[in-house]
Amino acid sequence: IVTERPKAKVSIKPDQHVFRGETVTLRCDIDGEGVTSWKYSWYKDGSDSVFSELQEHTFSSVTESDAGKYSCYGAERGGSRTSNISDEVTLTVSDEAKTLLSVSPQKWLTEGDPVTLICEVKGSSTGWTFSWYTLTASSDSSSHYQLLSDSSRGAGGNYTVSSAAPNHTGVYVCRAKREKPVYNTWYSNKQLLWVTGVSPPVSLIISPSRTQHFTSVSLSLSCEDQSNSDRWRVRRYTDNEQLEDCSSSLRGSQTGSKCTISSTITSDTGVYWCQSESGENYHPVNITIHFDVILESPVHPVTEGDSLTLRCLYKHSPNLRAGFYKDGSLIQSQTTEMIISTVSKSHEGFYYCKHPEREESPKSWISVTASHSESQISVLHTLSSVLTVCPYLLVTVVLIFKCCRMRDST
Repeated sequence: IVTERPKAKVSIKPDQHVFRGETVTLRCDIDGEGVTSWKYSWYKDGSDSVFSELQEHTFSSVTESDAGKYSCYGAERGGSRTSNISDEVTLTVSDEAKTLLSVSPQKWLTEGDPVTLICEVKGSSTGWTFSWYTLTASSDSSSHYQLLSDSSRGAGGNYTVSSAAPNHTGVYVCRAKREKPVYNTWYSNKQLLWVTGVSPPVSLIISPSRTQHFTSVSLSLSCEDQSNSDRWRVRRYTDNEQLEDCSSSLRGSQTGSKCTISSTITSDTGVYWCQSESGENYHPVNITIHFDVILESPVHPVTEGDSLTLRCLYKHSPNLRAGFYKDGSLIQSQTTEMIISTVSKSHEGFYYCKHPEREESPKSWISVTASHSESQISVLHTLSSVLTVCPYLLVTVVLIFKCCRMRDST
């Protein structure tokens, strides 16, 4: 009887793509009927020399030099049977694991919107569990990562908030680890989520009242609630990834709930919001500081049906005409201001302005909210629909009941 030679098969744990310092195990499996014991031979990169005769060969702390193409072969101990050599399996060893954090669908949200944070290990997807943190700032302005209480909810790499609340405003990071033995990645890049509340208990008032400002000017920001309380502080997350009090700047000062920056610079660009003594975050606003040209746009969302005025301001040339753009497309050319008399939801988007011979302004997001009257009309329409249908439902129920009674009596 001629028995077909079995083929050896190589497997690598925890993954074919690993990182320097991880423990890696190569395993050779041969499905040969009637063979009780195999002698294994391991080869690397097509070499004829055997570097191991174990079924499982372990690198306790893998390095880049261990990367390569591995194959194995088996011969029966005390017998004549042999296997076919396995296919080559490639082991890749990288210097360090890079964890990438992204946000879907977007990081600027309205209260009630869903959002998902997505954590990935670059080039590797096997065997990872994930932890989620928020960036916090202490009184000495140093930053710390605080583990989210429900961090385990995002063990699969996706941390989903089905209905965002204003208090979800903050800076997030993630990290990943593999077990047996434990290997931890570094913290990921930072991602800011900012959530605009429908009716926040406090408002961030900005003077001058716009989201873009020139350099070397005074800028005032204050948190105002109905009780004129001083329990709020203006916090910010700047483009250089610093989470701090607005007054942490050398040119900043805080008086009660008001922060004043005496002379703005481009590194003051960032998201500003109001934080309560208990750490609740409300009313984030994206503020941009620019040298030469800015777009004057409203700080707060625009209500459907209202008018919207945008102006292009040049620091040293006040009356220059410019083109206005929405989401990259020119919508009005050669004018100092653009007026939309009746705003609709379709006007929501990114706006900027540009003179043909000057650089363009930064982009500003214009948010549009439903009008109060439309909300009332929607509620009334729903209510009237229910009231209209109710009599028909009642008649139907009565007829069904009578039919059942008649059938029972029959």
